[in-house]
Amino acid sequence: MRSVCYSVAMSLDGFIAGPKGEYDWIIHDPAVDFGAMLHQFDTLLMGRRTFDLARSQSSLLKSMNMKIVVVSSTLTPAEHKDVTIVNSGVPQAIAALKAETGKAIWLFGGGALFRSLVDASLVDEVYVSVIPVLLGSGVPLMPEGRRCSLLFQEHKVYPSGIVWLSYSIQNHDVREI
Repeated sequence: MRSVCYSVAMSLDGFIAGPKGEYDWIIHDPAVDFGAMLHQFDTLLMGRRTFDLARSQSSLLKSMNMKIVVVSSTLTPAEHKDVTIVNSGVPQAIAALKAETGKAIWLFGGGALFRSLVDASLVDEVYVSVIPVLLGSGVPLMPEGRRCSLLFQEHKVYPSGIVWLSYSIQNHDVREI
């Protein structure tokens, strides 16, 4: 069974994007080995807004050389032949994706999809890169919902002040708040 790993950058005060969706606060640290990180994945899973943002970055998606799966009720598969669009039965589709042969699945981007997949017990790991900035407001790491316990796995501290944290999700311990 493949794992789903949510990997995201977050400000110290818990936001994954600024109030207008901006991400210019995410700093680059040459000590971060993106190649090694990307090597563990062969599938990129994201929601519509993250997909639109990634497409606006020219050849970003193609350079990752991964299967791309987008959860969206508004995109039409005929207009995006190089992408798998999931527009209904999301938990079942992601469970089927996890059952396929391959490397881990990178859940990339927004917190709403992360929340829905955590609630369906479909996310296995969370990787958060804490960026040394306080945004004051913006898009939270995760929308309101149920509590979920995490088990600490690993951390790394980079010269820029970025702190990378790795946790596994303890799905058996999901409870209502």
